[in-house]
Amino acid sequence: MPVEFEIDHQKRFVYARTHGGVVLQEILDYFDAVVVQNAASYSKLFDAREGGPQLSDDDVMVLGARVSAYAAFDPRGAVAAVATAEDARNSLRRYMNFAGARRQMRLFTSLDDARAWLLNDDSKD
Repeated sequence: MPVEFEIDHQKRFVYARTHGGVVLQEILDYFDAVVVQNAASYSKLFDAREGGPQLSDDDVMVLGARVSAYAAFDPRGAVAAVATAEDARNSLRRYMNFAGARRQMRLFTSLDDARAWLLNDDSKD
């Protein structure tokens, strides 16, 4: 499975990890699972070091529409994304550009730095 994830309701935390190329439907399935499991308000760590989104311009538009619809689930938790490959970083930046207007989101190259940012409430103000 290209996007595998764990939702920890006790810690109010979502950890997602990609493997290989990730297409639009796999991302939408992940988003839907987060919403269905009432985890939209949880902090999320999205680890794309082992793969990343492979999205066309049309896919990005669909993703943008879905993210806009999810705005109804405010508050939504902070997102720390981790990627080292430039194409994955570029895809995640595109996502952050349309999804981050009212959200705390950051892109990292280090999993440890991303976790530290999510755990430090003061850093997201």
